[in-house]
Amino acid sequence: MAGPHNLALLLKANPFFAGLGDEAIRAIAVLCVHRRLDPGETLFLKGDPGDALYAVRRGQIRIETSSSSGRRLTLNLLGPGDVFGEVALLDGRPRTADAVAAEPTELYTVLRRDFFGLLEQRPSVSIRIIELLCERIRWMSAQMEERALLPLEARLAHRLVALSEDYGHELHVSQEELAIFVGATRESVNRQLQSWRRLGWIELSRNCIRVLHPSCLYHPADNDPSALTHPPV
Repeated sequence: MAGPHNLALLLKANPFFAGLGDEAIRAIAVLCVHRRLDPGETLFLKGDPGDALYAVRRGQIRIETSSSSGRRLTLNLLGPGDVFGEVALLDGRPRTADAVAAEPTELYTVLRRDFFGLLEQRPSVSIRIIELLCERIRWMSAQMEERALLPLEARLAHRLVALSEDYGHELHVSQEELAIFVGATRESVNRQLQSWRRLGWIELSRNCIRVLHPSCLYHPADNDPSALTHPPV
């Protein structure tokens, strides 16, 4: 029962599933099956049916897509403890990107058919899921508003700090991929990164960013170069 117990812990830490309560989480975790992927092995492709929920036990999954020029672009990096596929588990619609193992990876999987069998047995769980989906819609609306109003400096800083907290201070990500993350051009992202490099907050090399001072990045407005003589109180 170690697998279901471990999956229950991951689901409990996930903002979506945590709201279901312990009993429902344990019932979902019992449905889990294990899956192992070799480096470079595909979990699913864009257009595949959304037929499962996944939780990363160990390893790393890259969520990827292709640009109009055919280049592979990373949309997200998922590591141990990350849960993904919640929406596809519910609506079964085609995947919107590829998921590929970046290294040897172990996953917990809950199949959609098994999950819906549970919902038929427990209508109260279905009602709570509807409530949680409404909460997520409200959250997404707020995120879209924030993305439209926050300057690039703040969006990029938040993304770099979040990635460094998840994957360590040495990030193997390209500037083009970062531009997609924050909804900006590669050139504008490069200008901001070069500014932080000159301040000594980050180091740059080919497709790698080393975050040296995340506390400076996290509050970029407080660390404006023109105001460095006035330390924050």
